[in-house]
Amino acid sequence: MSDPEATGIDALPLRPELRGVEPYGAPQIDVPVRLNTNENPYPPDAAAVAELTEAVASAAGALNRYPDREAWQLRTGLADYLGHGRRPEQVWAANGSNEVMLQLLQAFGGPGRTVCSFAPTYSMYPEYARDSHTRWVAGHRAEDFTLDLEHAVRLVRSEGPSVVLLTSPNNPTGTALPLEHIEAVHDAAAGAVVVVDEAYAEFRRAGTLSALSLLEGRPRLVVTRTMSKAFALAGARLGYLSADEAVVDALRVVRLPYHLSSLTQAAACAALRHADSLLAQVDTLRAERDLTVSTLRGLGLEVAESDANFVLFGQFADRHAIWQALVDHGVLIRETGPGGWLRVTIGTAADMETFASALESVLDTTSKELTR
Repeated sequence: MSDPEATGIDALPLRPELRGVEPYGAPQIDVPVRLNTNENPYPPDAAAVAELTEAVASAAGALNRYPDREAWQLRTGLADYLGHGRRPEQVWAANGSNEVMLQLLQAFGGPGRTVCSFAPTYSMYPEYARDSHTRWVAGHRAEDFTLDLEHAVRLVRSEGPSVVLLTSPNNPTGTALPLEHIEAVHDAAAGAVVVVDEAYAEFRRAGTLSALSLLEGRPRLVVTRTMSKAFALAGARLGYLSADEAVVDALRVVRLPYHLSSLTQAAACAALRHADSLLAQVDTLRAERDLTVSTLRGLGLEVAESDANFVLFGQFADRHAIWQALVDHGVLIRETGPGGWLRVTIGTAADMETFASALESVLDTTSKELTR
């Protein structure tokens, strides 16, 4: 119970595990170059904006009515985009992949149940577990941030989770998973729902396959995606998954009524009709990522192999000092991941030139004190 003499939030009957917890979120600082939230730096093209505007305006004329509760048109479009023989009944959409993940734990986690993943990984995962009263267990990754398969299999067998979260490419490391690793963990996690988070899938290097190809015949396997990254629709908040129809039916039980607005559905449907143009910059961002990796290594830094639109690099004795020095140069990146490492989102060529120049200047000034 709260202290009767307390004030503010401390006077409220807040759940004990939430007391003193800071809300999730990357710093929002007004600087010329922002490379900290893995957004696509290229906005939708004029033709896509025009159709999105028209679609949203049309939907606005019926805002006195609730949206399509099942988002059927959108799920049909997403199934067509995913391919792999996916049907609308095997697709689900929500407000960002964050809501999709939370719904999965609401349906398959809960008190007395466990969710497993492998750190370092997305920092929201333990928060989904906390918010759904699910026990959180994090195994470790190998030194190069790939999945330590022997350890992963041993962990899921010993913990008996109801949900396993795999991330490919992994955030914040950018590491992709071979399909055989996903299969091995799935087979070891008897009875568990195994979720492969592919939020950055469109940025994979050539030859890196999607877990979508594993879905058929595996009713406990789930692949989640988002339109925030490659589609340049972070502001629209549209995430989705593909899985067996039974998984989708389970999420329909826990979803909030009319959870996906008519405006979001209209915008996402219009975006899917312009998928080619919206995804046109993906190859450019891949090339810029690979150039950034080479540049960072040329500065003598360690760099994780990345299949995403960001790069993790280090190691620094005082990463916060490096981060702050870059902010002072007008460049915002992310202080996240394992100690000593920083993450930079891939921006435009001009953005990355500014970042590289600023970082080189910072290292020239402070490397003796701040690197190790």
